[in-house]
Amino acid sequence: MRKLLIYLKDYKKESILGPLFKLLEASFELFVPLVMAAIIDVGIANGDKNYILKMCGVLILLAVIGLVCSITAQFFAAKAAVGFAAKLRHVLFAHIQSLSYTEMDAIGTSTMITRMTSDINQVQSGVNMVLRLFLRSPFIVFGAMVMAFTIDVKAALIFVVIIPLLAIVVFGIMLITIPLFKKVQSGLDEVLGITRENLTGSRVIRAFHKEKEEIETFHEKNQLLTNLQLYVGKISALMNPLTYILINAALLVLIWVGAIRVDNGAILQGEVVALVNYMSQILIELVKLANLIITVTKAVACGNRIESVFEIHSSMSDGHRTKSDAHAGGNPAKRQDLRSDGHRTKSDAHAGGNPAKRQDYAVCFDNVSMGYQGGGEYAVSNINLKVKRGETVGVIGGTGSGKSTVINLIPRFYDVSEGAVYVSGEDVRDYKLSELRDKIGIVPQKAVLFAGTIRENMKWGKADATDEEINEALDIAQAREFVEQKEGKLDAEIEQGGRNLSGGQKQRLTIARALVKKPEILILDDSASALDYATDAALRHSIREMKNAPTVFIVSQRAASILHADQILVLDDGDVAGLGTHAELLENCEVYQEIYYSQFSKEEGEEVHS
Repeated sequence: MRKLLIYLKDYKKESILGPLFKLLEASFELFVPLVMAAIIDVGIANGDKNYILKMCGVLILLAVIGLVCSITAQFFAAKAAVGFAAKLRHVLFAHIQSLSYTEMDAIGTSTMITRMTSDINQVQSGVNMVLRLFLRSPFIVFGAMVMAFTIDVKAALIFVVIIPLLAIVVFGIMLITIPLFKKVQSGLDEVLGITRENLTGSRVIRAFHKEKEEIETFHEKNQLLTNLQLYVGKISALMNPLTYILINAALLVLIWVGAIRVDNGAILQGEVVALVNYMSQILIELVKLANLIITVTKAVACGNRIESVFEIHSSMSDGHRTKSDAHAGGNPAKRQDLRSDGHRTKSDAHAGGNPAKRQDYAVCFDNVSMGYQGGGEYAVSNINLKVKRGETVGVIGGTGSGKSTVINLIPRFYDVSEGAVYVSGEDVRDYKLSELRDKIGIVPQKAVLFAGTIRENMKWGKADATDEEINEALDIAQAREFVEQKEGKLDAEIEQGGRNLSGGQKQRLTIARALVKKPEILILDDSASALDYATDAALRHSIREMKNAPTVFIVSQRAASILHADQILVLDDGDVAGLGTHAELLENCEVYQEIYYSQFSKEEGEEVHS
């Protein structure tokens, strides 16, 4: 939690002025019992109405000054807390964006959402309460005790006894509840994860009639969270009654001792009232302090959880390849000798002959194997593939065969476990990530569009794209026709996630978005699954006919989508089952034959083949 306080550095003035004005308010509040004592012992005792009115004026003045100080303190505290939370949220979001897919998979989406929202809100409340009350409440408690000693030492000894007892209760409960609040937040993560999963997968749940099972699972996890919150709440709830019992017991003793002291003539009646007022002030402030401690306990637990995210660093470091390296006239084999961590890997020694020759290829996979963190065996193994510039490569295989894994290695969404992937003759680990991904246009399996206009979505591919460039990309993606029919055309609004579009329309727009940037390498990861065969064929033809046509990787479940590819990579359970043209694979690759003839009859297959 302490490390997060660095984000308060831009609010030093507010962090000082907030507590300072609260202390001023508290100082004026401590004078109120003395004024009341003077009214009783002087004004009422002597029947002096003018003195009483004058002292009432002093009370009103103290109240007004206290109110002004309180409002000012609240303003500065709120400004510091909100600014701190905003800065923390920006920095946390930027940090999460810097993490690789590996870390994001490990942390989980629901956990990151909880950290960004609920946890930061709790920390914000904690900072606000600390700035307002952390100094004020102890100041009032000990200030009231000191003021009590100025009235009567013997009666004030009661304060000396009661304050440590109250401190034991308050801090004891705090020490018990801190770890429990951490468990509560973890339980909230689980409930949020289940909720998110059910909302995003609602269609699947209904399709398989699993509503009852999912409701039961949610109720089970929610009940566990509820029980834990009730348990923590019961412990926290002990704070108020215990403090009230101690304070009221102290008040009884104080009134009894005060009555004896008045009877002996040691103190006056007004001074007893002042002592009781000070005891009441201590009670109020300790209740505030108890609530503050509960809030701070939650804030500390949440702050530690946020801090734990900051402690996770990306396993994927940026390469050190500079633009001068890209245009260096020297021997590329020499540049090849160094990886991004400054060491030559074994795979470099067996990179398929002269490294200079790799410059002739757009993409090379050199004996690549890759496994997901905690996934046990490799997801793909021993992938060897050389793709010339402008070629089209089809990637096909059964579900879970590793198709998406292979193409995710090209833009370096994941790092290889063994071997190396080369783009334009350079290891992807040597590139700056921004430079590498500028070369690549990727259309993921799930078509994701963002709230805004069609034009704004297209400019994700190229920020300064002209309408002419956008329309050209829409033409190639077979999306121009339906865009032109929409009211506003390029200015037509798209709802979040593209909810107001069909599946095929979303896919075509995401393909157009990738084409706007005119990438050197275009990856279509099963991104035409919602398109009919005619549209799919027209799309592939348009891409081939592009000026400076990109190197294209097509991942598809449809054999028809990759029939005319220059190379087809067939995967089976992470291994290469075949590599070659459609005709070659149809002759000698059993896995490809299985896939192909499951979609075409033998007669159709022979007709297409011919």
